This record gives sequence, C-alpha cells and structure tokens, in this order.
Amino acid sequence: MRTVDAVVIGAGPNGLVGANALVDAGWDVLVLEAQPDVGGAVRTAEVTAPGFRNDLFSAFYPLAAASPLVRGLHLEDHGLTWVRAPDVLAHALDDGRTAVLRDRPEDTAAGLEAWGAGDGDAWLAMAAHWRRLRDPLLDALFTPVPPVRALARVLRRTGATGALDLARLATLPVRRLADENFRGEGGGLLLAGNAMHADIPPDAAGSGLFGWLLAMLGQDVGFPVPQGGAGELAQALARRVAAGTGEVRTGERVTSVEVRDGRAVAVRTAGGERVAVRRAVLADVTAPALYGGLVDARHLPERLLRDVARFQWDHPTFKMNWALDRPIPWRSPDARGAGTVHLGVDLDGFVDVAADLSTGRVPEHPFLLVGQMTTADPTRSPAGTESVWAYTHLPHGMTWDEATAADEERRVEEAIERTAPGFRDTVLARHRQTPDDLMAADANLHHGSINGGTANLHQQLVFRPTVGLGRPETPVRGLYLASASAHPGGGVHGAPGWNAARVALKESGALGSARARVVQSVWGRVLRDEAR
Repeated sequence: MRTVDAVVIGAGPNGLVGANALVDAGWDVLVLEAQPDVGGAVRTAEVTAPGFRNDLFSAFYPLAAASPLVRGLHLEDHGLTWVRAPDVLAHALDDGRTAVLRDRPEDTAAGLEAWGAGDGDAWLAMAAHWRRLRDPLLDALFTPVPPVRALARVLRRTGATGALDLARLATLPVRRLADENFRGEGGGLLLAGNAMHADIPPDAAGSGLFGWLLAMLGQDVGFPVPQGGAGELAQALARRVAAGTGEVRTGERVTSVEVRDGRAVAVRTAGGERVAVRRAVLADVTAPALYGGLVDARHLPERLLRDVARFQWDHPTFKMNWALDRPIPWRSPDARGAGTVHLGVDLDGFVDVAADLSTGRVPEHPFLLVGQMTTADPTRSPAGTESVWAYTHLPHGMTWDEATAADEERRVEEAIERTAPGFRDTVLARHRQTPDDLMAADANLHHGSINGGTANLHQQLVFRPTVGLGRPETPVRGLYLASASAHPGGGVHGAPGWNAARVALKESGALGSARARVVQSVWGRVLRDEAR
C-alpha cells in the first residue's frame, strides 16, 4: 500500500492546477486519471484525417490567459506556447453582415460604428470600464467565497456609486445590456454570443455579466490557443507536476474515497489498489459523482444528499469536427480572420434558441460556435487547409441513435452553409461527437454538459454546487471539491483546483486544523437549519 500527502482525483485542468499548487508547497502528490490521457476536456487528437489536429472538447482559452493562477505557473517553461488568430471573434449573419471583435478596441469600435452611430464610443467606454476593474475583478472571480480583499479593491476603484452600477451589471440580462448601450445590432451580437457560451438565457439575470466578461477578455487577451492543440496545455501542466514532487498516472479510475472518523484517509481504484493520504484528497469530479458516489452516503448529511439530487446540469452539447481542403468560404470576408465565429441566429434568434432549449425542443436553426483552428494556429493542419469544429447546445433528455445524430449534423452543416455557401464542398472528412460520446470520453461531461452544472444565478456563489458555503471544503475533513461544480464554475482557468489546494494547505497545520473544524461546524449548522 502506498501513502502520499495528497491524492488528486482527475487530471483535468482543475485537478492539474491544484496538484501543481500542492507540489509547489513540497507535498508528495499522486494524480489519478481514469482516461488513458491527461486533460479531461482539454485534449487533442487526429480524428478526421491524417495531419489534422482536432481539439476534442474546449479550444480557446481567454480565461486561462487572463488567470493569474495559470500565468503564475509559468507553463512556457514546460513547453506551452500561446498563439492567436488575426481577429478574436466574429458573429456572421446569414445575409453576410458580420460584427467583429478585433485585436484592438479602437478597431472593434470602428466596425461597430457602421452598425449604429455612437456604438463605437459605447464599446470604448465598456473597454475602459473593464481596464479600471480588471485585476481586482479577476481576483474576486478566482478567489473562494467571500473574496473580501478583492472586493475591497474593487470598491476602492469604483466608489459606492460605481459598485452599485457593477452590482446592477451582475444581474442585467444581456439583451437589456445591449439595448442600453448600442443603437445597432452589432454590439449586441458580440455580447449575446459570448453570453451563450454559458447556459444562461439572453433575457435572464446574469447573462449580461457573462457576455461582458468574455467580450472584454477577448478584447484584452484575445481568445488564444495552445500551439499544437489544446492538449498541449494539459501536457504542460502534467509535466510541471512530474518535474516537482508529484506523479500523474493515467488509466487509473478511483472508485471510492475511504472515510474514517469523519476524515478522508485513502482512495481505492478500480484495479484494487488502496492509496492512503496523510493530508488531503482533491476531487476533480462533479458534485453528484462525489457526494453519494465516491463518498458513501452514510458519511454525508441527508440534506446535502437531497440538495445534490436536484443539482441542475447545463444543456448538453453536440459537436462536429471537420478536415477541410481549404478555408471556409464565408459570404463575408470579415469572418475569415476570426479564430471563433458565432452564427446561425440574430439577436431575436438567441431568444428563440433559449426558449427551445427551455421547453425541450430541438432548435431547427441552432446557434453555433465555430472554431477555425488553422486560422488561429497554422500547425493544426497542412498548408492551405483548415481544421474546424462547431458545437451547439441541445435540450435535456434526448435519446441518441444514428438517425438523431445525423439529423443534428444536418442542421449544423446547413447553418454553416447559409453563412458560407459551398462549405460542404470543402469537407475532406468529418467526425461527430454526441452528448453521449462526450460523456464516454470524460465522465465529468455528464450527458454532454460541459460547464460542470448550470451557470444560472441559483447555482452560483454560495449556491454552488448546493446551498452552503460556496467553498471547496466538504462535510468530510481533508476532502475538497476541485471541479467546475465548485465556485467559480466552468471554463478553463484552474480556479476550483487552485482554491481547493490553497485551502488544503492552510488546513494542514495546527491552526488550519482548528479552522477546518470551524468550517465543518458551519457546514453542519447550514445543513441542519435547512432541514428544519
């Protein structure tokens, strides 16, 4: 039997970032990953044609590029190189009109001015607002609840009135945000398209903040990609762990966390191995997989188990990958230089898609996110060709067979064909990923849900993953939730893993042990009070 300071369950980006934080503290760390490769939803493979590298899940990483956590790991010393497309993002309409998020705010503003007089100045005002708040706001986003110091810095920069304006932005629907700032449709397309990266409807509270945050990150750091494929980010993280006091083992599925006297003391694998832990277990798995799954229900409060049973997933994802013999023949030349292209709907169409998803209908005209990967990184396919993917969201509860998958594939390709006539003629090979395929490749992508649970306000902050503290601690001492099911949620930024690791480090000493007992006591009170 092996004994280590800490076991990290899962080698996704959150697990690997958490492992690196523990390794930097000198801990003996073992990372156990069920799949044959590290990365979770950050992996690359040739699934279409030889020489075409396709990102199987996520692809563009503004949150990672902006994250002080990831930057502080200096992954460039471990082989990671970031590259960017000429333009950040475009939203292409069927009639050829295209709104473009360009590298410089001034250039984005110039394009938006053509959509409506004054819209360029409105965009520059948004960008200036972002620059004032950027650092403390990112610190607040990536810090465990409550982010007292970061919020104090935000308040110092905004003042009381500005803080109220920011609070209003946090609750504003993205359509209302667009209406209040832009006369033309272009600015709203950029904001709403970015908001739809999460699963918050465009008329729902909180969607404005998501749209503004991602659009401003795009204007700030772009939508960069790892040279050679998304998997290079995960590989760099894993190499950094191995270069320190850690070990990463793939093909090792953890089946349970052993609890004794209320504390996590070991994990067991599908191969029958028991690994004892001196200090901590970090679980980069979904909350439902941890509570009542890896941890036996008898070690958990009944209220927590009831809350987890109503955990809400984000909408499933359907993804297509293509190898093209030439770049996409966009109707609008403005879409050609963008790494990410949104298409399929106009501003009203966003609402139609959201209504379909909410009521269980498959959108006949889906909203698509398209990645032009060779445009962003020329190493992704042979010269003159293009490696491309697209994904869209679907309602819950669909049963996937060949006919259903083929029908959705048709909708996706028709949407691109409307915006880029002749697209189908460029296809050398295609590869399909249904929600079931995504889950088979990464158990955290529950039925194709890619954000670790809905990003709606009722499951954020102190409500993520359930009503509680909004922190990585669990009712089991020494066990920490380190996945996107924890605050601050989905996206490749490493914050859930980092937060779990930092709390584990703080609680490993005598003072920390006392603090851990206080947290466990508060957990108990919260759950007991709710049960009354």
